[in-house]
Amino acid sequence: MRVIITAGGTGGHIVPALAIADKIMQLEPNSEILYIGTHNRMEKDLVPEAGYRYEPIEIYGFNKKMIMRNIQNIGLIIKAKKRCLELMKEFKPDVVVGVGGYVTFPVIRAGKKLGIKTFIHEQNSIPGKSNLVLGRSVDKIGVSFADSIKYFDEKKCELTGNPCSEKALDIKATPKTKYGLDRKKKSILIVQGSLGSSVMNNKMKEFLQSVKNESYDILYVTGKDYYEEFSKNKFSENVHIVSYVENMASLMKDIDLIISRAGAGTISEITALALPNILIPSPYVANNHQYYNALSIKEAEAGEILEEKDFTVDNLKSKIDKILNDSNYYTQMKEKLKKIAIKNSSTIIYNILKELTEQK
Repeated sequence: MRVIITAGGTGGHIVPALAIADKIMQLEPNSEILYIGTHNRMEKDLVPEAGYRYEPIEIYGFNKKMIMRNIQNIGLIIKAKKRCLELMKEFKPDVVVGVGGYVTFPVIRAGKKLGIKTFIHEQNSIPGKSNLVLGRSVDKIGVSFADSIKYFDEKKCELTGNPCSEKALDIKATPKTKYGLDRKKKSILIVQGSLGSSVMNNKMKEFLQSVKNESYDILYVTGKDYYEEFSKNKFSENVHIVSYVENMASLMKDIDLIISRAGAGTISEITALALPNILIPSPYVANNHQYYNALSIKEAEAGEILEEKDFTVDNLKSKIDKILNDSNYYTQMKEKLKKIAIKNSSTIIYNILKELTEQK
């Protein structure tokens, strides 16, 4: 299979894109993959490191406050589409796959112009702008949440889940003792993203300072930008501070409760691993999509939501106690998570792509 994959901007797009690429290579080792991304975002480093051929194009997202940049960007989109047409004529893909971000727009449109089969994947409950537009013309659409289907042509949609889930299941577990957590105690992982969140770090600092002799251990991941500030604080001996955890899903396999933002990738890992959770959706993302991601989990009775605006130390402690101290509630939450989990997302997507290529 010859596949062009495009996704960019954030790990929420790039990681599932790479998971799809890895699954293709696992099931069809003779496949060839070309990844098209931006010239200046994180995929330009992550994709070559993963061993895939990478071709950058210059393109930017539209911004209501930057009128001149938007005008320039129209020209860049035309130029990018022309470059994509050149790459496709040279590479001759069987299918073009878009996994989110504005970079996908000229790539998918170029594929359609050449009559190549196209597939897009939407990670969040509320689709991004590029996917909403592209969804009208692509051949198939994969979604992580059933709630997303109503935004597209249902005949084209398939509930695939998020490819991060299958990757989480395949990874080897990291023992929590590596981070100083007591094997005999229940453990809580609190994470706010790779860089951290200024607002939530300030709120969480108050919570961590209130933790004294609770029956659980806490591993708090500050994000790289805030570790130095947190390391100056003296917390209880059952509070452990780190800046970053590599392969977070591997540690999640040995944790009792996670408190995190509600990014689509994280939620897919939580559901795949059936890990009880308290989700604090970021209110600073497009269309407030993290809230709706979290709401889908809450409505399935598979997790708790604590909105940032409602955050207090008492509110958080109350939810922690409810989950960790009520064994029936804890078990029920795990069972609900298992019911909604899609554990073979990458394989489902591979099968869709294979079917598309056979329709040629």
